[in-house]
Parts: sequence; C-alpha cells; structure tokens
Amino acid sequence: MASNSMPASASPSFGSGHLGPESRYVVPRFVERTSQGTREYDPYAKLFEERVIFLGTPVDDVVANDIMAQLLCLESQDPERDISLYINSPGGDLTPLTAVYDTMQFVRPDIQTVCLGQANSVAAVILAAGTPGKRLALPSARILLQQPHSDGTQGQVSDLEIQGREVQRQRELIERLLAKHTGRDVAQINKDVDRAQVLTADQALEFGLVDKVIAPRTIAGVR
Repeated sequence: MASNSMPASASPSFGSGHLGPESRYVVPRFVERTSQGTREYDPYAKLFEERVIFLGTPVDDVVANDIMAQLLCLESQDPERDISLYINSPGGDLTPLTAVYDTMQFVRPDIQTVCLGQANSVAAVILAAGTPGKRLALPSARILLQQPHSDGTQGQVSDLEIQGREVQRQRELIERLLAKHTGRDVAQINKDVDRAQVLTADQALEFGLVDKVIAPRTIAGVR
C-alpha cells in the first residue's frame, strides 16, 4: 500500500527563517505598583492584560500554540470584548497557520488585526482573517503574497509525488482562504499569488486584505 506520509525534511514552507535564541534581544521587565502591592511585568504580559496579542516571529508550532492559548484564555475572560492581534511577521508554515486561523474563527470575541511592519505569506492570511471592518494596517506596512514551495526534497519518486501533491493542496487552501476574506474569486487569487507580490498598505486596502490604513498619530507642535 502506498504511503501518504512525507519525509520530515520535505515539509513545504513559505520561505521564512526561524529565529534562534542568539538573535533575540533581552525583553525588559518592569515593576508596577498596585493597590495589592507590586507586580513584575514584561511588555508581552502587559499587552495580554490589555487583550493584545503580539505576533512578531515566524509562525511555527510553538508560536501557534502560544497564540491559540491566548485567544482561548481571553475568550474565557470576556467573550464579548474584542481581542487585538498585532502582526509583524515574516511568514511561517501552513499547518501552524491553519491552527491559528481555525481558532480565530472559533472564538466568540471580534478580533482586530493590525499589520505594523510586515505580514508575509501565512501572516497575510492571519491579517485578512480578522473580523471584517477591524482589519488595519499602518501606513508603512508591507504585505507579501506568495505560494508555498518546497525546500528541496530528495528521495524516491513516490516521495516527490507526495510532496508535490501536498504543495498543491497547500496552495489551493491559501487561495481559498484569501478569496474568502478579500471577496475576490479563487481564479483571480490564483493569478495574484502565482509570483511573489509585495503590497503597500494602500494596495492591501485595495486588494481587500485590510479595511483601513491607520493615519499617523499627530503630536502637538510637530508636523
């Protein structure tokens, strides 16, 4: 019987590098005084307290689990209050994306998505999957649309055929999700992602990935 399993090294990806521990700067911690005493925070914990989730890395299994856990926790705290998901991600893998995507569609709170910096490949799908009317981008944000590709597989012909089918399945899934959340038809999305396409914030608005480009905040006395 032919096997449908893929070699571990054959997992299709979207071309995002994964950050090693040595490339991560030290996250500062601070102490906040409250009526109950003092509490120590890092910025991510403080954001979570304000119902803000920050995605600033490639989307892998660990990152996806973190986001899913935060979404479910915030839903349990208050199912009627919005959650904000800020995105500055170079992309990631499809399976973790689908886990995050399904959780976003499952939880009851509206999810505001905000692109600051970049939302590439699978991160662009997360951006588009926010609640309609609440998908935002900062003026200098960039969004990259691209199809999945293989990282170069070696093996038997049957392994290559399995991988080819999986890459095609992933591409079709990405196209369906983008079509669903942008209002475009799948055939048009197929053409749009045939080659990597970089969009500005305004172009992402026109494409239907976001609903609004956020104007810069003005500071008194500064032009």
